[in-house]
Amino acid sequence: MPLRATATRATLTRALQAAPAASLLPLLAAGALLGGCQTAPPAKPPGEDILASAPPITRGLDAKGLETLLTAEMAGQRGRYRDATQGYLEAAERYADPALAERATFAARFSDSASLLETAAARWQTLDPSSTTPGRLLSALAAEQGDWESALEQRLRLAARGDEARLAALAGQAIAEGAPPSPLLDRLDAALNAADPLPQAGRGDAHLAAALLEQARDNAPAARAHLAQARPLIADAPALWRTQAQLALDSGDYRDARKAAQKGLELAPEDARFTLLLVQADIRLGNVGAAEQHTRDLLERHEGGRDLRLALARLYLDEEQPAAARRLLEPVAGRDDLSATGHFLLGKADQATGDIDSALQNYRQVTGGEELLPASAAAARMLIDADRLADARAFLQNQRRRLTERDSELLMLEVELLDELGQSAEADALLAQAIERTPNAKELLYHRAMRAWQDGDIAGMERDLQQVLKQDPDNVMALNALGYTWADEQVPDRLDEARRLVERAHELAPDNPAVQDSLGWVYFRQGQPEKALPLLEQAYQAMPDQEVAAHLAEVLYALDETTRARRIIARALARHERHPALDELLARHPALAP
Repeated sequence: MPLRATATRATLTRALQAAPAASLLPLLAAGALLGGCQTAPPAKPPGEDILASAPPITRGLDAKGLETLLTAEMAGQRGRYRDATQGYLEAAERYADPALAERATFAARFSDSASLLETAAARWQTLDPSSTTPGRLLSALAAEQGDWESALEQRLRLAARGDEARLAALAGQAIAEGAPPSPLLDRLDAALNAADPLPQAGRGDAHLAAALLEQARDNAPAARAHLAQARPLIADAPALWRTQAQLALDSGDYRDARKAAQKGLELAPEDARFTLLLVQADIRLGNVGAAEQHTRDLLERHEGGRDLRLALARLYLDEEQPAAARRLLEPVAGRDDLSATGHFLLGKADQATGDIDSALQNYRQVTGGEELLPASAAAARMLIDADRLADARAFLQNQRRRLTERDSELLMLEVELLDELGQSAEADALLAQAIERTPNAKELLYHRAMRAWQDGDIAGMERDLQQVLKQDPDNVMALNALGYTWADEQVPDRLDEARRLVERAHELAPDNPAVQDSLGWVYFRQGQPEKALPLLEQAYQAMPDQEVAAHLAEVLYALDETTRARRIIARALARHERHPALDELLARHPALAP
């Protein structure tokens, strides 16, 4: 592997030359491999032999072994790293020597084969259980493949030996990727309650990881209990105080959140996340002046941080402090190169402070990107609230003329606004005219199908969705909507077909929370709650709306996890003003009432 500096390579070469000739114990030959977290191979400089710094082969060779190793060496020198890996693995099997397995792992990093790299690292780990590098590498590979339980198992091996395992970091990564928390929690609980306990630092890290996972599944009491056990073990770990502050914020204990954020800032003064937590805590405690001072301090430490300024303004808007957000945005408001995000946030701040004309001017300047529809919707609703419906529709129609590539999305926005105003006949006519002009517009057909579903017109919904699938058989939204509806409505003789449709949608979009929810619900309708649970947990974590909450709670109830189901329902009832799916669930299962 090429190293970043000639001096580093020379030092490593001298270390290799100084190795005892009679020993085949591996010498770690690459800085990236030592880290154990990066699995993508670095680029190979032209003309350089990347195996030159790998562990040397010094003894124990018969004719067959020599032939195998020479073939592997030549393959590596010629850039045929897959062949080199397989040769070293064959030799490692023949001689049961960890240095050969290490060399195989080293070559496999350049082979573009994750499975070959995994095989080599697993062999190295078997032959040299004392080395931490194979475990770190195997954990990283498992995480990349979404196998979070295997990744955790490798980290727990490191923790058991007293090595740094970063269990909480892995838990955070798994949560961010939508992994179901329950299997990871089960394994952590087993490790924490084992007869042979983890060392102190490992126990603290495991409790912190468990707290994060409990928080992710809305079990605040269990999360607090794990944090309480972690504190005396890893009191100086910034991650502990960051988790404590976030949990306190989520639970409404803003003084504790502020205290935890201050402690974390003392331990990690350069970690901006603690400042942001302080800002949120102070705002919720009514200390807006203190929050703005924290913000100024943070901006001073990050000169020229325009993106940071926008992120902070968004935070203030989320916390319903538009005047403070406007003060933050003032220095960039007049710039010609202000981004769409900047204009959108300025529009929101101006709208919230009552300056409609300035807000409209900023919303008009959002002409693309993900902010276009929210900005157009905000502008139209603002005009409607000011009793200017004609102006709102004229604004949207002008947007469609200016931004023809977003015509369908903007038209559907106008339809939605008309529906909100009770003008459904006008909305129907507008949509029908657009479909007549462009009969192959899949987005408009799908939108009309969803309106039919809301009106209870299942036949009309099926007709439009079938038309979409005729044009585009792999349309994820149509596959998911049709399959889910057949399952939810329990349409006779359609459940197997519903499963086929939704499973196809899941193949095409495995990370889509709406599809995860649909597939989990189909499995539940087919009497497989155990199979449904992890999918619904993933969906709820990514999209905690009231319908997904109702599905997850019902599956938990079927699995005799009534206490957890009640907690989810209680949180969803508090979060959502309207919750028809939860109301219907509670009518059928009164025992789930929180």
